[in-house]
Amino acid sequence: MLKLLSYPLTFLYYLAFLLTLVIFHPIQWFCFNVFGYQAHKKSVDALQFWLMRCANILGTRFSFYNSHNIDTNQPLIIVANHQSLHDIYPLTWYMRKYHPKFISKIELGKGIPSVSYNLRHGGAALIDRKNPRQSLPALMKFGEYIETNKRSAVIFPEGTRSKNGVPKPFQTKGLEILFKKIPSAFVVPISINNSWEIVRFGKFPMGLGTHITFTVHKPIKVSTFENKLDLINSIETTIKDHIHP
Repeated sequence: MLKLLSYPLTFLYYLAFLLTLVIFHPIQWFCFNVFGYQAHKKSVDALQFWLMRCANILGTRFSFYNSHNIDTNQPLIIVANHQSLHDIYPLTWYMRKYHPKFISKIELGKGIPSVSYNLRHGGAALIDRKNPRQSLPALMKFGEYIETNKRSAVIFPEGTRSKNGVPKPFQTKGLEILFKKIPSAFVVPISINNSWEIVRFGKFPMGLGTHITFTVHKPIKVSTFENKLDLINSIETTIKDHIHP
């Protein structure tokens, strides 16, 4: 019965989701080209808020747990597990005061209303995973941008989404580059639970009544670890110990 109900609700969700992206595309363009970065960022923040409201159509709830007072005047490296698209917009919304910037596939930089525009103009790193000659310099430049402007780099080290909530092994290369290029950063590990359930049937229909949770763990200063592999192992253990697939 619940799955049957999900068909019309999924249709309404996709309609609302697409309309939101289409509406915010010219808003982003106007804010960026007329008023600059800060106005563009506020438009992107608003976009995330309304994407969360779209997810509410499916009965999706979001809970964000953060007991740590994280300074906004320092660069951050936000490290999280990755379960679905529905990790991204609530994470962007809840961490908005830290100016989160994502590492994304280069293909997403074109053709998607609002999303592609923000990736191209909002400070994200667009990388071609099949071309190290493009991806490595892009990632290094991204790290330098985060360090200089005291923004937050968001990275999903698994490299791909976990379709059943069971985390995959962390890949170390991207983190190592960020540690090198953002030496003054604090790492903020975040465990994400249940977002895979919203797509447990695939893209259509979507799951109903999902409760997606984000748990922020104690920030770690990059410079306190001489051996960066030890730092990566510590981050991975912390995140995975709080994932409940």
